[in-house]
Amino acid sequence: MAGRSIRVIDARDARSLERLIHRDAVADRAFERRVRAIVDRVRASGDRALLGFAKRFDGVRPPLEVTPDEMRAAARQVDPAVRRAIHRAAENIARVAFRQIPRHWDLDVLPGVSVEQRVEPIARAGCYVPGGRFPLPSSLLMTVVPARVAGVRETVVVCPRPDGAVMTAALEAGVTRLFRIGGAHAVAALAYGTATVPRVDKIVGPGNRYVAVAKALVAGTCAIDFFAGPTEIVIVAGGGRPDWIAADLVAQAEHDPDARSIFITWSRALADKVARAVASQQTGRAIAERSLSANGAIVVTRSDRDAIELANRLAPEHLVVDREALIRRPIVAGAVFVGPYSAQAAGDYASGSNHVLP
Repeated sequence: MAGRSIRVIDARDARSLERLIHRDAVADRAFERRVRAIVDRVRASGDRALLGFAKRFDGVRPPLEVTPDEMRAAARQVDPAVRRAIHRAAENIARVAFRQIPRHWDLDVLPGVSVEQRVEPIARAGCYVPGGRFPLPSSLLMTVVPARVAGVRETVVVCPRPDGAVMTAALEAGVTRLFRIGGAHAVAALAYGTATVPRVDKIVGPGNRYVAVAKALVAGTCAIDFFAGPTEIVIVAGGGRPDWIAADLVAQAEHDPDARSIFITWSRALADKVARAVASQQTGRAIAERSLSANGAIVVTRSDRDAIELANRLAPEHLVVDREALIRRPIVAGAVFVGPYSAQAAGDYASGSNHVLP
């Protein structure tokens, strides 16, 4: 039985297009107050509040920290093929991260006037790894490996339910400490420190709305990577295999009910084929169905130029285009995947590019 179909929008429908572009904010004021209450309690009461929230939201009792022996025991139960994949992904991420390190330079601007840039690693990084719906060892690698490459001495990871794959990734990446907590209370613990969780210099990594808002609230005290909304993908193509395009949309949608998955094309025939493929592929994937129903869309434009202009207005986290000619003009996107074989999932896992932006 096929799932619900994704909506198809004609780009000439200005009202529908504006609703698509100007989606709701990540959090309203009432939601922000709820998150602030959690953050403030952890800041004021430390472990007492943290342990209460960990029990309530994560179902975890002390000890919160995962020991190295626990990690090694869990990793031994992981399929060897998965362990090899994690190792290869870590290698690729490290190679790319090394090329991304800003370099030291100095310049004599005028006689007696010198300008210098020094690049120094922070002492301790806090890495948030989602784990509420699915374990994400990839997010651990994407945050910890670049930190280690940059020379960060300590990496403190929080993850609400770390499984064997996450612990394998932790060992592979060289995590200093791992705690089985998540949500706004974990972010607050990293930002302010408690008797159990050490205070960090910067918090990085993706998360749900609670995590995003909590990071914004602590940003005045502790550095953060970015205030990120729900994950999103925009695909721009005039041709290609409908089932592959649909697979990219569904793969993004299954991350989160708030994820946004949009396909833009100037071919009505392709739009209809992709819509049918999406309906068939999302069967049995409840999160993907909710996400595509609420936030998914296929938009039919008049031309490839109009398609790219719309993609730039959406300014997506991930942009997939079917050919390089489409990105010869200025592009507004976090990460761009070019060509029919450049699946976004490759960037999410093992190509070496980082899915934690920027």
